[in-house]
Amino acid sequence: MKLKGKAWKFGADIDTDAIIPARYLNTSEPSELARHCMEDSKQPDFIKKMGKGDIIVADKNFGCGSSREHAPIAIKAAGVSCVVAKTFARIFYRNSFNMGLPIFECPEAVDGITQGDAIEVDAEKGIIKNLTTNKTYRAAAIPPFMQELIASGGLMEWVKKKVA
Repeated sequence: MKLKGKAWKFGADIDTDAIIPARYLNTSEPSELARHCMEDSKQPDFIKKMGKGDIIVADKNFGCGSSREHAPIAIKAAGVSCVVAKTFARIFYRNSFNMGLPIFECPEAVDGITQGDAIEVDAEKGIIKNLTTNKTYRAAAIPPFMQELIASGGLMEWVKKKVA
C-alpha cells in the first residue's frame, strides 16, 4: 500500500484534545469528528486547507493525553492517509491500528520533511520518500497482521470479516 500526500507539520506533544477537542466528544460519528480535526492545534485551519490523502508529520509523543479513540477516527475520517512522527503515545499507537489509521515512527523523516513537501509512504516496506527533496527514510514496516487491520478498516471490521 502506497500513501501519497502533502505534509502538514506539527510539533511535539500534540495531545488528543488538540486532535479532537473534548467539546465534540458527544458524538462518535466519523464525519462530524473530521470537521473538527486539529481545530485546537497551532494550525486550526488544517481541516479547511488539507487535501484527501495528505499526511500529518509530527515531532515526539503524538497523541498523548486521554485514551480516546475519537482522535484517530477524526484523523482518518478527515482524509489523512497516515501519520509520521518521531514517537507516538502508546495508547494512540494501538488505537490508530484498531481504527485502521496507518502510523509510522521515523525521527529522521520528521527532521527531513517541511510543511508542504510531497510525501510518499510505502506501508509494506516502511519507506518514506520526500518527493520534494528526493530523500528517502526508513521506518519500521507495518507487520502483516496490522496491515490486515488497516486493509479491513480497523479491528471491528477485521473481526466481522473473520466471523462471517
